Amino acid sequence: MGLFFWRKKAEAPPPPEPRPPAAIPAGQRVYAIGDVHGRYDLLTDLLARIATDDEARGPAQTHIVLLGDLIDRGPQSREIIEMFLKAAPDQFHFIMGNHEEMLLKLIDDPDSPHMPQFLRYGGRETFESYGAPQMVLDMPDRFTPDTLPSYVPETHRAFLREMHDGVQFGDYFFTHAGIRPGVPLAEQARQDLRWIRQDFLESDADHGVIVVHGHTVLEEVEMLPNRIGIDTGAYATGILTALGVEGTERWLLQATGEPGR
Repeated sequence: MGLFFWRKKAEAPPPPEPRPPAAIPAGQRVYAIGDVHGRYDLLTDLLARIATDDEARGPAQTHIVLLGDLIDRGPQSREIIEMFLKAAPDQFHFIMGNHEEMLLKLIDDPDSPHMPQFLRYGGRETFESYGAPQMVLDMPDRFTPDTLPSYVPETHRAFLREMHDGVQFGDYFFTHAGIRPGVPLAEQARQDLRWIRQDFLESDADHGVIVVHGHTVLEEVEMLPNRIGIDTGAYATGILTALGVEGTERWLLQATGEPGR
C-alpha cells in the first residue's frame, strides 16, 4: 500500500491594510499653483484668492508652492519675477520648470544653437517683456549670441537659479513635471523632474507619495491615486489653478481671464 502525504492547503494571506488617506502634518496648509507662463494678471488674481481663502480657514503655517514655468508664452514674465523679488515671504517655494531651465542654459551657453527653438516655444514673449527690440527677436542670428540673454538682469537670473527641484509636505511631493516611477525621490534625475511625461503620466504605480505637478496641460485637473495634475494651460485658456491641501482635505481655487495666444 502506498504512502500518501497530505499537505494542508495554505491559507490565503490577509488582504493588505488600506493605506490611510494622504495628509500633510497638522498645523500646515499648502497651496500649489500650476504653470503661470507669463500670465501676471491671473497670478495676482489667484494669489488674492488664496489670501482670502487662507484667512477664512483660520490660523495655520501656510506654504505656497509655484510649480515652475513662471515664464514664457504669456506676455509678462519680467513682471512676475519682479513681483517676487520685491515681496516673496518665506512661505513661498519656487520649483524650477523646463522653461526656466532652458533660459538659464542659454544664458550660460550663449553659443548654443537652441535660441531659435526657445523663441518658438515661448521665449520670444519673455524677451519682449524684458524690452528686447523686434529686430533682434526677428533676426537673432544677425546679432552676437548673447544679445537676447543680456536683457535679463542678474537679479532675475539669480532668482531663477535658486529655484528648487521639488518640495515635500507629508504625503505630498510637489515638482514640475513628475517623477520616474520606481526610483526613490532622493535619487530622481533633474531631467525627469522637469521634463518627464508619458512614463509618469501613464503609470499607476504607488510612488509612496502623491505627486502634485504641472507641465502637461489638461482640460481639467486630474486627481488620481498617485498624482494630481494642475496645469490648466493658463497662457492659452485663461485659467490658472491652485490646489489647496490641509490635513486630509483637498480643494481647488482658480483665476479666470481672457484666453491668450
